[in-house]
Formats: sequence, C-alpha cells, structure tokens
Amino acid sequence: MIRVSTGMIFNAGVNAINTQTATLLHLQQQVASGRRILTPADDPVGAARALEVTQAKDVTAQYAVNHDNAKSALGLEEAQLSGVNNIMARLKELTVQAGNGALSASDRRGIAVELRARFDELLGIANATDGTGQFIFAGYMGATPPFAGTVAGGVTYSGDDGQRRLQVSPTRFLEISDSGNDVFNRIKNGNGTFATTYGTNDVTPGPNLGTGIIDGGAVTNPAAWVAPASGSYTLRFSVTAGVTSYMIYDGATALTSATPFTSGQPIKLEKTTAPPADYGAHVVVTGAPSDGDSFVVSPSSSQSVFTSLANLIAALETGTATAAEQARYSINIGSALTNLDQANDNILRVRAAIGSRLNEVDSLSDVNQDLQLQYQQTLSNLQDLDYAKAISDLTRKQTDLEAAQKSFMRVSQLSLFNYL
Repeated sequence: MIRVSTGMIFNAGVNAINTQTATLLHLQQQVASGRRILTPADDPVGAARALEVTQAKDVTAQYAVNHDNAKSALGLEEAQLSGVNNIMARLKELTVQAGNGALSASDRRGIAVELRARFDELLGIANATDGTGQFIFAGYMGATPPFAGTVAGGVTYSGDDGQRRLQVSPTRFLEISDSGNDVFNRIKNGNGTFATTYGTNDVTPGPNLGTGIIDGGAVTNPAAWVAPASGSYTLRFSVTAGVTSYMIYDGATALTSATPFTSGQPIKLEKTTAPPADYGAHVVVTGAPSDGDSFVVSPSSSQSVFTSLANLIAALETGTATAAEQARYSINIGSALTNLDQANDNILRVRAAIGSRLNEVDSLSDVNQDLQLQYQQTLSNLQDLDYAKAISDLTRKQTDLEAAQKSFMRVSQLSLFNYL
C-alpha cells in the first residue's frame, strides 16, 4: 500500500499547475511574437538553420549596400567623363576652325586663348574628387591630386595605375574607378598604328622648305604592318629637272627606288627592294615638296590629351610668315585633329566600360533582390508561427490549466479534518 500524504497531494497539484502555466505562457509568447522558435531549445535543428540563413541574408544585404556604392562611384565618374567629351567636341570644333587658311594671326591667338581655358577646364576634371574627398582618377592614391602642370611646362601624373574595387557578389570584385593614365595619358597618337609629321630638308639644313602637306595616313591591312627597324620611316623628296620624286627609307636604308610623285595620290608604305614587302598602309602628300624635303612616319606611341592640346596651342601661337610655315602649320593642325579624335575615342571607350559595369551591377542587384526574397521565405518557413495551430493549442492549454486548478481545489478539500 502506498501512503499518500497531504503534502504530496499539494506538491503534485502545484507542480501540475506550474507545468500547465509554463506551457500556456510559452504558447502566449509564441502568439505574441509570431515566432515558432523562441529559444534554440524549441527546435535545435531549425534554430541552427535559421541562424545560417540569417547570416547569409545579412551578407546579401551588405552586397546591396556595395551595389549602391558602386553605382554612385561609377555614375560620378561617368558624369565627369561626359563633361570631358563635351570639352573634346568643342576642341574639335575650334581645331577645324583653326585650319581655315583665311584666319589672321589675331584670329588664331583668339582661338588659342579659348584653348588655354579649355586646357585648364580639362585639368580640373582630371583632378575631380568624389563625395569623400578622394580623387577619382588617382588610382589607389586617392588622397593625392593626380595631375599638375601647365600648357608650357607640360602635365605630370602623380597617381598610379590601380583601379579601386568593391565586392559585389561572393566571387566578383567590381572596378569602380579608372586610373588617370588609362583615361588621359595612354592614348595612341596618329591613326593608332603610326603618326606622321614633317621632317627636315637635307639640302638646306633646317625644316622643310616646300608646301608639301602629309595627312595622317591609313592602314589598309593591319596584319601586314611592319614597324621600322630604325624607329621611323622617312619619305624623302627630290626635284630633278622639274620632276619631283620620292624614296622611302628605314633609317639610312632605302626601301624603294625613286618614284614619281603626284600631289594627292596615295603613297604606299612598302619595300620594293629584295625581298619586296607591302606594309599594308599608305599616306597622302599634297602640295609641292621642295628638293630635300622629308616627312616622317613613326609607330604610334602614347601621348596624353594634355600634350596634344598643348601642341595645338603652340601651333596657333606660332607665326606663319612663309608658305613653308603655313604648310607646317596645316600639318600640325591635321595631327592635332587626329590626336584629339583618338583622345575622344579613348574617353568613349572608358565610358563604355563604365556602362558595362553599371549594367553588371544592375543585374547583380536583381539577383540580390531575388536572394533576399528567398532567404526571407526560408526564414518564414523556419521561424514563423502557424497561428491556427498555436491558437488551438493555446485554447486547449487554457482548458488543461483550468482543469488542473479545479481538480486541485477538489482534491485539496479531501481531508478528515473536514468531517470532524
């Protein structure tokens, strides 16, 4: 026989009531918070999974912040380069105007004054900063002004070739800047393969004496182009008995024999001596070169937009008292126009790259938003409460608690002292 004491009855009743109350309280907290898992003890596996998903969701949220920062940086750079293209359009307009043979020396100096102002404006954009005070085109050296100089003294670059990057996905670091070297300095002069200019007269030492003008040349077969071993090709003209002819040299080596010259006819860059070779390019010389005049064809090299603009300003500010000086002036204007076109094309190339990166950020943002939604749905499945079931359980537990309380009241009154 088991002896049941009054104390045992009371303890068992209180424990039952406390258990039911605790369960009811837990259900009430679940309903109030809308969460099925209040502590890891509620669902250890689900709680661990929810923690993993939450961490992934937070990382994705940080990528979204990086996307906004990348868009801001790239948008700011693109806006600056848009301004550069506007300046380049004006520079081209002024250069074409400067090529008008009817302009007076005063007119040319007036154009040079505006070109100097545009030079300073371009230098200001090259030293533009973002909202945090970092120089946009300084590479990794964001605290250092990248460009400094003048028209007369030239412009130097103090930045580096770095491109600042932001992580925009688990595996992608996106470039959000471009170095000043790539934007303003590393620009091929001439037509991108070679550049032309006037040379010297080997009969009367000094610059060309005739009125010959060479154009920028054209490449018809890039695969056939052969760079000169000496560093440049030379077209040397001679006049014998009123007949003008030319020969092409690579340094001191003659590549062709004397060939009759016709103004405006393409001159092929080739080697007719054994073994013959066609270099897949030609130039056009107009006017009347004098005996001993020459023109130089050199492989294209990097030339900054500031140098191209400074050369143009120098040409405008130099007098043209003779026909030969006017011819050299025309060549300088033609070279400047070609070089400014190259600079403008380079800016457009950089802007196209920026646009490509902005499109990539937009695509990653769309993916990021889908991931955020997926993570939110997964967390909801793991953590959110089934209200229908919870309210049903809450009602049932209320009934259980009331039954425990009432039964305890009845049992606690079963004492012999009640019958004395």
